[in-house]
Amino acid sequence: MTENRTCAWSPVTEGVLRKAGWQPGRRVPTATWEAVLPERGSYEAHDAARRFLAEFGGLTTYGWPADSVTTSAAVCFDPLRAAWQDERFSRASRETGVALCPAGTADEGAGLVGVGDDGTLYLIRDGVEKLGGLDRLVQAQGAQSDLWKPTEPVQEDVFWRRLRASGKGTDTERLLRAAGWSSGRSVPTDTWEALLLENGEFEMHDAAHRFLSEFGALGVPHREQGSAPYMEFSLDPLLALWDGEIIDDLAEQAGADLYPLGTRDRGNQYLAMAEDGSVFAGMDNVWLLAGTPDEALERLTTALQPTDRSG
Repeated sequence: MTENRTCAWSPVTEGVLRKAGWQPGRRVPTATWEAVLPERGSYEAHDAARRFLAEFGGLTTYGWPADSVTTSAAVCFDPLRAAWQDERFSRASRETGVALCPAGTADEGAGLVGVGDDGTLYLIRDGVEKLGGLDRLVQAQGAQSDLWKPTEPVQEDVFWRRLRASGKGTDTERLLRAAGWSSGRSVPTDTWEALLLENGEFEMHDAAHRFLSEFGALGVPHREQGSAPYMEFSLDPLLALWDGEIIDDLAEQAGADLYPLGTRDRGNQYLAMAEDGSVFAGMDNVWLLAGTPDEALERLTTALQPTDRSG
């Protein structure tokens, strides 16, 4: 992207981008996304994807045309939201003849946004539509009635198939491996650090850095069909990107400097880590989930009892 790219945008598009946090010259590191994407399928970031994400990565279009109550989002430029969707991207790449890399989601998470190796944007729904630039994406998401919903039943998340195929081990080991973890895993945290510092003024402490290097971007997805054997959680610190006041309030209640780790229970609880490695959970009120990172992982990956929906 060039510094003069805005000359090709409509005022509506620029307004959407600025509301989401974009400004001319914006640059964020893409190292975290580039490291995690290959764990989630046969993805490889090309130069055009790096350029796009460096300028627009981490932007989420709350309020356009999203429901302001649920804070769902029409578009989220986070390529990790396309985790395990490589089959859809492969089909779209074959159909277009272009190497597509994930750029995020559209349609409040139902559609996928891909960027071609020439910088062209594509919208992947049942099929794939060539958008060109951001103006066309804004137009396609400009009203609630324009958003797409799948007509076919939602496929089971790949996580559950991976879990069934996992070998022996404790529940914690099996769930983490199904989510993409492996022994010795270490991913750069640069992207998370930069975006949270930019938007929430959070400075990552050493304990959070060590934890997210090994376990960041892992989690157990929500299960739509049947009973969920485990409480959903996501170790994605960007889920707290615009909720710094909430994390600050939880930190004040906990009497500790808390760094966001992600959420659990479908976003009803934030997860955050203190400098000593203890992990807290909460939304309006805070409580100690576990005194150490290992204990926290065990708590997060413990199977639910039939009536257990608490911490």
